[in-house]
Amino acid sequence: MTPRLVCFDLDNTLIDRDGAFLAWARWWVDRAGLDPAAVDWLVAHDNGGFTPRAGLFAAFEQEFGPAISVDDYDREHPSFTRVESAVLDGLQSLRTAGWRLAVVTNGGVVQQSRKLAHTGIDRAVDYCCISEAVGVRKPDARIFAIAAEGAGAGLEGGWMVGDHPAYDIAGGINAGLKTIRIGNHHAVDSPTADHHFDSVLEAFAVLAS
Repeated sequence: MTPRLVCFDLDNTLIDRDGAFLAWARWWVDRAGLDPAAVDWLVAHDNGGFTPRAGLFAAFEQEFGPAISVDDYDREHPSFTRVESAVLDGLQSLRTAGWRLAVVTNGGVVQQSRKLAHTGIDRAVDYCCISEAVGVRKPDARIFAIAAEGAGAGLEGGWMVGDHPAYDIAGGINAGLKTIRIGNHHAVDSPTADHHFDSVLEAFAVLAS
């Protein structure tokens, strides 16, 4: 029997990406000796990470003076990420129950792989699928097929758990997966997931049932 798969988004699903960005912004602004208003500006223009970094940092330099290097950001930001021990425990419980687990994340290899390693999530799942590495992004169903193959699982009877309706939920549906939406980080509300919870910890109970 082919093992079943649970795919998890990384940012704002398994980890608090927005909280990590705020912590990084406070650290960077303090180091640069700028007014705390620069932190508010970064958070306001970050758009949950969807604003391209080159454009965000160019606008920041124009507004405040100091330049932020995209390469430095990609190396620095991951060290501010954290994962709850309960999340790692939940992942372990699913693996013990026979599920195969994959992280399916849109993003660059340097930053996403560093987040996965820093938090230990890369060791808690069977496969990590980063869009830049595989050349396809959510909501394209092909990224889930790649994740299933990498995790040694099938898509039938599987799940996608993530925070973004247009990428995670739509992508899961495209791949024939049941879906769980986490949080309310995005204004878009469609498509609708099978379940919607505030925290990924609540999703573990559904997956374990």
